[in-house]
Amino acid sequence: MKKLLLILLCLFISTIVKSQDIPGEGLVTAEFNAPFSGTECEYLEDLTDCDLVKIDISKTPTLQGKHKIVVVPTLVIFFDGVEVARFQANIMMKLEATKNEVQEKIDEILMDAF
Repeated sequence: MKKLLLILLCLFISTIVKSQDIPGEGLVTAEFNAPFSGTECEYLEDLTDCDLVKIDISKTPTLQGKHKIVVVPTLVIFFDGVEVARFQANIMMKLEATKNEVQEKIDEILMDAF
């Protein structure tokens, strides 16, 4: 019975971690953040022509290390699973990149892909 509970717990944890992983195809903008920052990217949902992923690094520290996240919030744009752009918060944990700057980068990446 203990083994069964342990297996179920492992499956549950792996499902949570996988649900916050970065999709490997297409254009994806990921916001890496944590509750302690007290800030977030206010315009993330307004970005177009890309998939959006929110990653809580306090719940998935392996993704923090894998993607070298040193400050939150951080926006990372991936194309087919490869990082192509990054926007980091300042020392006050405030993202200075505007919606227009991020959207322009998304548009540029899409145009370069053709």
